Amino acid sequence: MTGWTWEYHGYDPASERLREALCTLGNGYFATRGATPECPVGDSHYPGTYAAGCYNRLTSTVAGRQVENEDIVNLPNWLPLRFRIGAENTDAPWLTPDSTALLDHHQRLDLRAGTLERTTRYSVGDNQVLSVRQLRLVHMADPHLAVLRTEFTAENWAGSVDVEAALDGSVTNDGVARYRQLDGQHLTDVRTGHGTPDSAWLTCRTRTSAIRVAMASRMTADGPVEHRHTDPGALRVTQFLRLSLAPGRPAAVDKVVALHTSRDPAISDPLHAALDRAGRAPGFEALLSSHREAWRHLWNAAELDVPGKTGEILRLHLFHVLQTLSPHTAALDAGVPARGLHGEAYRGHIFWDELFVLPYLNLRFPQVSRALLTYRYRRLEQARNEAADAGRAGALYPWQSGSDGREETQQVHLNPRSGRWLPDHTRLQHHVGSAIAHNVWQYCEASGDTEFLHTQGVEMLTEIARFWVDLATYDDATGRYRILGVVGPDEYHDARPGSPVPGLDDNAYTNVTAAWVLARALDVVRALPQARRDRLRERTGLQVSELDRWDEVSRKLRVAFHDGVISQFDGYAELAELDWSAYRARYGDIRRLDRILEAEGDTVNRYRASKQADVLMLGYLFPLSELRRIFARLGYELDDAMWGRTVDYYLPRTSHGSTLSGLVHGWVLARLGREDAWTYIEEVLAGDAADIQGGTTEEGIHLGAMAGTLDLVQRGLTGLETRDGALWLDPVPLPQLPEYSFSVRYQGHEDLTVQVRAGEFRVTASASGRSPIDIRLPTRTVSLAPGETCSLPLHGR
Repeated sequence: MTGWTWEYHGYDPASERLREALCTLGNGYFATRGATPECPVGDSHYPGTYAAGCYNRLTSTVAGRQVENEDIVNLPNWLPLRFRIGAENTDAPWLTPDSTALLDHHQRLDLRAGTLERTTRYSVGDNQVLSVRQLRLVHMADPHLAVLRTEFTAENWAGSVDVEAALDGSVTNDGVARYRQLDGQHLTDVRTGHGTPDSAWLTCRTRTSAIRVAMASRMTADGPVEHRHTDPGALRVTQFLRLSLAPGRPAAVDKVVALHTSRDPAISDPLHAALDRAGRAPGFEALLSSHREAWRHLWNAAELDVPGKTGEILRLHLFHVLQTLSPHTAALDAGVPARGLHGEAYRGHIFWDELFVLPYLNLRFPQVSRALLTYRYRRLEQARNEAADAGRAGALYPWQSGSDGREETQQVHLNPRSGRWLPDHTRLQHHVGSAIAHNVWQYCEASGDTEFLHTQGVEMLTEIARFWVDLATYDDATGRYRILGVVGPDEYHDARPGSPVPGLDDNAYTNVTAAWVLARALDVVRALPQARRDRLRERTGLQVSELDRWDEVSRKLRVAFHDGVISQFDGYAELAELDWSAYRARYGDIRRLDRILEAEGDTVNRYRASKQADVLMLGYLFPLSELRRIFARLGYELDDAMWGRTVDYYLPRTSHGSTLSGLVHGWVLARLGREDAWTYIEEVLAGDAADIQGGTTEEGIHLGAMAGTLDLVQRGLTGLETRDGALWLDPVPLPQLPEYSFSVRYQGHEDLTVQVRAGEFRVTASASGRSPIDIRLPTRTVSLAPGETCSLPLHGR
């Protein structure tokens, strides 16, 4: 990577799927993987296209049972464009990078412009070379458009090139090997045809969700475009042309594609909309110009200025966050897909990853955060139904969500090591409700959006609080409330050893975050204006007596301890210690320790071993000062020494089977001023770029980890908090990151700049601001007027 570009030199089939994921282009509405257009789908190539919120549900037979899964749909492939040296012989080979004729191959992802460029050269005779340059974009100004320009140059010869372009409806969901026993045929009723002499179209629908999809392409070139005959039932529509080449003079072919679905507003028919949009789209140069301008505005609002290699990777992460969740997302009914719009891993589902994504967006694109929270609000009724079906009050949000908000977590999952399908109990991660409540609160504090807080926000807080109170059971022996039968963020542990019943008791993260939700919901409800309180009562039936119950449970939820540290869950201290060194020596990479042990006939439930941060997630979610207050409300003392012991205890007992784990550990250690923080931060920075989990990135990037690295600089290192109507800052130094700067939006204050340089921490209010802003620093409080700067020395801890 060099500054603003991410480049690959040479062609490596074994790495192509990874490159395709990292070279994905998108605009928040849809995205297309960076596959080479002339290459057929196969082991090395997977040209997926995915639209936000476009799901379909199918039933498969797995391990002798009927299993229903909802997946994000791989839409028709708009990329195909292949070529060969022109000849009357129709058997002449089509050229691809897999051909022996390949001389060199280079890909260049331009982050600033949002374009993917590749140059390939082929030997086509004695000292004769065909040079192919392609520039691709998924338009950031018009979210329904994509463009592919291909330039052919004859070096030392003259002749012709045959070009065939297509829209391909024969695609399936086949991008993740472990899902291939599941039905992946999501599209049906494919129809194709030609419109005007330079256009082609394809329509289809999803099999059960009945989403109608239409694509239209317009081909322009330095030569006539000929229609190739397409049978009425064909799954692929093609256009063919022949270009005459003069030595050294490029000849271009432009393919403009429009995508619409029946989920789009303000259209009557997706096909008509696609044909009209493709036909009216301007030429390539105008499209490229408006696309670059849209990206320029995005970078002005979003960029993080960090020097060196770290800054380059952060810029790549930011690029992919913006392609998945752009301002266009604000107009959609879509959530935060854990693997972006970059592949089919996790089936495109929405987990709790917004917990790691929204904090960055809140201070840059609050309108996008609001839309993503509205996705959750629209599914509040379904969450109430899930709770009712479980015999509970309130709202039970699903661990995995898709189109309509029902629980999408699979019933069984495949262990690739053993080949066995195993029960999946991750749906017991009810802490996702606390994550949603936390996101509501953080967004409203950062944006000052009291309208949302007092309407949709307080409804969600109320119903999530009701669920926690109903789930909590009073224990006479301890005089405390307990939450039983859940799974924590760790995910490895889903039952007590030998227990036939899934779930754990008194998971510390679950109980502490539930206590926080109850206290926060109380604060919001009690502070509501009377008219808003009346509305809440009408919509939810909330009674005053419920608030007393919330208060009681919020003060008496149980947290277990052992050996002077916080126990991950009740009974954790009774588990055996794992011989970590022996397993590392035997297997090397033990990130997925659960799979290793299961393949050996053992279970991770027997050991003090975690997949990812669990107790330490509390240190990511809450500043230590707030965490102390939460524990104090619960009647426990949490001092610096205990927190330090807790961190040290779990560090060596975590396998980091999730990319989020390194982020959380690096964050927590940085806040404590520990020297080993960078070890974890460096790993999460390399997570997708180097595919450190060995083959997972090619199935889709890890959006939460990418956004989390951005927020690590924005909030983790600066100690930035938005609460009590002020911006709180408590910076910590990180020697490996001695300087950085960024701007944020806080409650209507634009371009508030934070800068670390030469051992000094500076905050500057925009000169265009209309009012002062309160800044709370460790040593003083400052009312910063527009254009003013305050600074303090950056000391170690």
